[in-house]
Amino acid sequence: MIKSISIKNYILIDELTLEFHDGFNVFTGETGAGKSIIIGAIDSALGAKTTKEVIKTGSDKAYIELNIGIDNRFDRRDFVKNYIEIENNEITISREITMTSSRFRINGIQVTQDFIKDIREKLLDIHTQHQSYNYIQPKNHIILLDNFALKPHRDNIKLFSEKYNQYIELQKKLEQAQNIVNTTQQQEEFLKFQINEIESANIEDVNELEILEKELDILANVEKLKELSYSSYWALYGDDGNIINALGSVKANISKLTAMDESVNTLEEDFVNAYETLKEVASQLRDYSDSKENDNERMDYINERISLLDKLKRKYGNTLEDVLKTYDKLSEELSAIECSQDDIIKYEKEIKEIKTELDELSQTISKARYELAEVLSQAVTNELEKLELPKARFKIDIQPCNMNEKGIDKVEFLMSANISEDLKPLAKTASGGEISRVMLAIKTVFAQADNTNTVIFDEIDTGISGKASQSVADAISNLAKTHQIILITHQPIIAAKAASHFYVKKLQTDKTEVKVYHLDGENRVKAIALLAAGEINDDSTSFAKNLLGV
Repeated sequence: MIKSISIKNYILIDELTLEFHDGFNVFTGETGAGKSIIIGAIDSALGAKTTKEVIKTGSDKAYIELNIGIDNRFDRRDFVKNYIEIENNEITISREITMTSSRFRINGIQVTQDFIKDIREKLLDIHTQHQSYNYIQPKNHIILLDNFALKPHRDNIKLFSEKYNQYIELQKKLEQAQNIVNTTQQQEEFLKFQINEIESANIEDVNELEILEKELDILANVEKLKELSYSSYWALYGDDGNIINALGSVKANISKLTAMDESVNTLEEDFVNAYETLKEVASQLRDYSDSKENDNERMDYINERISLLDKLKRKYGNTLEDVLKTYDKLSEELSAIECSQDDIIKYEKEIKEIKTELDELSQTISKARYELAEVLSQAVTNELEKLELPKARFKIDIQPCNMNEKGIDKVEFLMSANISEDLKPLAKTASGGEISRVMLAIKTVFAQADNTNTVIFDEIDTGISGKASQSVADAISNLAKTHQIILITHQPIIAAKAASHFYVKKLQTDKTEVKVYHLDGENRVKAIALLAAGEINDDSTSFAKNLLGV
C-alpha cells in the first residue's frame, strides 16, 4: 500500500507531497490538468523507463519518493540478500533523475533498476490505456489460478515443485555418470598406470628431494670432510705440542693464581668451562672423522632416487607436494569411473520412481486446474456483464505442455470483447476504452488470491456513462475493501465513491505548474458538481450532494 508520495521538479511539479488512504483514492480535474503526471511519477519510481525530459525546466534533477507499507505476504528474502533492513513493515523507494543518470534506492540502499522492476509486481498493478502489468502477462496467469485454489491444491503444487527439482537434479547426476562411463578403456588403463607410477615411488616426505641432495653432497665430499675434521682434532689433541696440553698448563697457572687471590675465581670458572668445551669439541671431531666412510652403494641409491623423483616432478607437478595432489586427483577420477556404472543403475531407478510420482501428481493438479478455470472463467464473464460488457467472453485456457516445475499445463487468459470475435490472448483483444474494465473484472474475481495490495487505474471511465459508470463505481468500491485503489476519473458517480479525493489543477502565471488539493466538505461537493455539469449551479450541487450522501 502506498502511504505517501513526494515529488520534486518532475515535469510541471515543483514540489508535492500526498498522503493516500488505504481504500479508494480518486484524482479529478480538467482534461490536461496533469492528473496522469502523478501516476507517471509512481510508475517512474517503480522502474518505468524515464528520460531526462521529465526534469522540470530550470532544474538539474527530479526526485520521487514513495513510502510503502507491506504485509506478511511480501517476500523479503531479496531484501535480506541486498542488506536492506525493513522496520515497521514499511519501505521507502526513491528515484533521482539527473541529466546523465538515474539512481534508485530502497531505505537508503542503492539498488538496480532490474531489482526495482522485480519487486514492483509484488507491490502494485497499474492499468492504463497503454499498459497493464500483472494480469496481462501470461507468466502470471498460472500463478493467479493456483493461488485462488484451496490449500490441498496449493500443497500439491508445492510438493510437485520440490519433486520436480529433485528429478532435474537426478537427471544431471545421471548425465555426469554416463559421461564418466563413456571414458574409454584405454583412458582407464592410463589412469591406473599413472597412479601406480606415483604410488610405487612411496613418497612419504614432500621434502625428501632436498634431504637426499644434501646427503649426496656429503657423500661426494667424504674424503675432504675426513681430512678437515681429523686435522682439526690432531691440532687440538693429537701430539705432544697440541693446543689442549698447552691450555692445561694455563689452567694450572690460573688455579695457583686463584689460590693466592680469590677475586679471580670467576675467571678460573670461565676458563675451565672453555677448556672442557674445547676437549669435547676435539672428541666430536675425532668421532666425526672416524664415522665418515666412502659408501658408493648409498650414493648410487640416492642418485637413482633423485632421478626417479625428478621424473615424477616433470610429469605430475613442480614439487613432490604437487605430485601427491595429482595422485589424489587421478585416484578420484579412477574411483569415479569404477563407481559410475553402479551410479547409473541407481539414478535410473530413482528417476523412474520419481517420474511416476510426478506423472500422477501432475494429473491431479491439472484436473483441479481445469475445474477451477471453468468456475473462474464464468465468474469473470459475469463481472464483465455487470460492467456493461454484456457480449464479452472470458476464458482461462489450459493447454498441455512439457513438464516444468509448475506441472504440465500452460495457462493463459483469453477474451473476446464482441460476440463475433474469437477468443484471443488478453493483451490483444480489449480496446483502450475496455481494458481497464476488463482488468477491474478480473481483479474483482481474483482479489482473494492476489498478493498485490495496490491497484492504479488511469481513465477507467473512458467510453462509459450512465449505468456502466454506476457498475464500475460499485465494483471499485467492493475492490477497495481488500485493495488500495488509486484512480483517475471524469465520472462523478465513480469519484463520489472515494474515501479520499484529490483535485488536480494546472496554474498558468509567469510559469506553468501543477497543484494538487485534497478535498473534503464543501470543496468536494463543488468538485463533484463540476464533474457532473461542467459548472457549479443549484442542480449540479444538489446532484453532487445526493451522490455523496450529504
